[in-house]
Amino acid sequence: MSEPATKDTPHYHGHRDRLRERFVQGGADALADYELLELLLFMVIPRRDVKPLAKDLIKRFDNLAGVLNAPLPALAEFEGLSETSAIALIAVGSAGQRMLKQDMLNKPVLNSGARLMDYCRATLAHEPREHFRLLFLNKKNELIADEIQQSGTVDHTPAYPREIMKRALELGATAIILCHNHPSGDAKPSKDDIVMTDAVVAAGKPLNIMIHDHIIVSKNGATSFRNLGLI
Repeated sequence: MSEPATKDTPHYHGHRDRLRERFVQGGADALADYELLELLLFMVIPRRDVKPLAKDLIKRFDNLAGVLNAPLPALAEFEGLSETSAIALIAVGSAGQRMLKQDMLNKPVLNSGARLMDYCRATLAHEPREHFRLLFLNKKNELIADEIQQSGTVDHTPAYPREIMKRALELGATAIILCHNHPSGDAKPSKDDIVMTDAVVAAGKPLNIMIHDHIIVSKNGATSFRNLGLI
């Protein structure tokens, strides 16, 4: 129950209490993105109305996931947000990614295509540069390692088939899922993406290492090579 406000109580205190109560009663689904962000900001900015800041952050970074995955410099330079507050938000996003990874490790990843796609999007969709990520699987198609092999520019990441296979052999992997992001927002595979994927598939055949899929993610969606018939 909220405590009654006094004439010296800032106007936003009652709003904060009501928001907390809605969260306690209905969970995160009871709140809009900006309201959930408000709830986080309460913890690090206790003496200011953070509703306008939360709305501005959502507008700037598209959605809650965009805010929590934004680069530290971009958040720290945002008007009204200190570096300490920015680090707190990034820590929440990082904790969420780690939870997803821990939920995926040592479990069959091909049983749920939606969960796999969500995982790839959560870890890469909002990155400002391209990253080439490798999900290594064992004979049971359980995830045994998740590693970034290369990082590139805003529109290109080199991939080296020999290095990919070398790492797979080191880990004892029998299958791989390739994943990379397109910061442009377009998740469609380019000609270079297709050529590179074919090269990795060819490198794996003599070693009996299968490439199950190549997933491209962006902040606007995700694409599966397998679903497109490209693998």
